[in-house]
Amino acid sequence: MYKIKLMNKISKVGTDLFGQQYQIGEEIENEDGILVRSASLHDYQFPSTLLAIARAGAGVNNIPIDQCSEQGIVVFNTPGANANAVKELVICALFLSSRQIVEGIDWVKTLKGQEGVGKLVEKGKSQFVGPEIDGKKLGIIGLGAIGVHVANAAIKLGMEVYGYDPYISVDAAWGMSKWVKNAQNMDTIFSECDYITLHAPSTPETKAMINQESIAKMKDGVRIINFARADLVDSQAVLEGIQKGKIKKYITDFATEDIIDQKDVIVMPHLGASTPESEDNCAIMAVKEMQDYLENGNITHSVNLPSVHEPRTIKYRICLIHKNVPNMLAQFATLFANKHINIENMVNKAKGEYAYTMIDTQDVVDCGELKNLDHVIQVRVIE
Repeated sequence: MYKIKLMNKISKVGTDLFGQQYQIGEEIENEDGILVRSASLHDYQFPSTLLAIARAGAGVNNIPIDQCSEQGIVVFNTPGANANAVKELVICALFLSSRQIVEGIDWVKTLKGQEGVGKLVEKGKSQFVGPEIDGKKLGIIGLGAIGVHVANAAIKLGMEVYGYDPYISVDAAWGMSKWVKNAQNMDTIFSECDYITLHAPSTPETKAMINQESIAKMKDGVRIINFARADLVDSQAVLEGIQKGKIKKYITDFATEDIIDQKDVIVMPHLGASTPESEDNCAIMAVKEMQDYLENGNITHSVNLPSVHEPRTIKYRICLIHKNVPNMLAQFATLFANKHINIENMVNKAKGEYAYTMIDTQDVVDCGELKNLDHVIQVRVIE
């Protein structure tokens, strides 16, 4: 019986996928797995039984990744599950940044109770004139699942799209329209594009990528959209850019005190993935990742351990999380050989400081000696 603790309300469409061998709930103790959305786990005391955490969403800032790796806890996320939801809001933001729709709506509210509203509207609407996006240049920084969705939609809307991502995956490249232009660097995006939308992860390299220096390289009247991470943008630099007329509009899904109710800034309350479809998709993906790891040892979409996937054909599967150092496989093989146990299949992959090895065998294995090997963090046998 596997125990799964829910740290947030998780869509029932996902949790219903767990079979009878699972016990699920918010009050579970000594859990094998955790399902979480936005709840912070930084101060949570992980039990020794915990094997995996699945985040129903892409960002994992609410999870102490380093601590999990040290304790042999696999952390999953669900990249792409909310891509369509975020894409739709980004497309909405393109229009909002151009046509002054929000400002116009707010202005109409001020006419309440006045005579001749129709005439007042006709007289005052010219102050909200804005350009069409058809034929304009859109720069996309980050071509993961969301960035590719946005690129393809913008192409269909008649925009000229430039994409930049030095780490684009093969799957993303295959799924992207051939009409998207490959920007060799961010400076190309900054200098060429009328609209810039951010879809990069938050890393030391990307933090404050939109700053005074990068803004100075942009076209006058540029419109910037940020539905990725708040810290990708130096908000003070953006406000200065707006004040100087360099930036026409800034739209973000991340509310911070300094940008709320500022001129030419539209702040949304983190609505990117707030659709029932997105919540269902994230829950389904998170549950399937958790199940496959607990039941088969397979790892898909982990942020701290490598992806490893092998079909189950042999009775016993030994799963080892260990440091990525030399001679580990030789030690495993020697231990099995000394016990006259045949290794039917062995897979080993590494990700940074940590590695994961799966060994399939027909014979029962004593985990004690494996656990006692230097640099071994966790050993688990699946029957």
